[in-house]
Amino acid sequence: MRQTLLFQSAAATAMLLVLIALRPAACSADEPVFHSETPASTAVSGSSGMLVSEGRASYYAQRFHGRKTASGERFSVQDFTAAHRTLPFGTTVRVTNLDNGREVVVRINDRGPHLRSRIIDVSLAAARELGLVGRGTAPVRIVAVN
Repeated sequence: MRQTLLFQSAAATAMLLVLIALRPAACSADEPVFHSETPASTAVSGSSGMLVSEGRASYYAQRFHGRKTASGERFSVQDFTAAHRTLPFGTTVRVTNLDNGREVVVRINDRGPHLRSRIIDVSLAAARELGLVGRGTAPVRIVAVN
């Protein structure tokens, strides 16, 4: 039993060291603030040095209204909020629909989207502004505002 625990501890330590060694180096001003983890997106540096990420957006269904988000606040279809996998809660991003040029500013308050082909889920209010309602998804660019 003791040998098993020592082995598991050594294996966990080795795995941690590998993950630390493989983590990306700190970004310079010429690199994006973060990189999207979805295979269907790209992240490039904008002229201001802020994050620019492109991929597909979707929006929350009405059935999530009133439920708690990952940040602890209640989701409202009327608020201009969004879910992102890695951005800190409270980050403000500008989302631009690349099909029609419409833009909206949203605040990150949840984690998602859970489909790897998407980079952001926006609230119903934001989806209406972007022209997503009825279509379900659209190609977007997201830029971190703060």
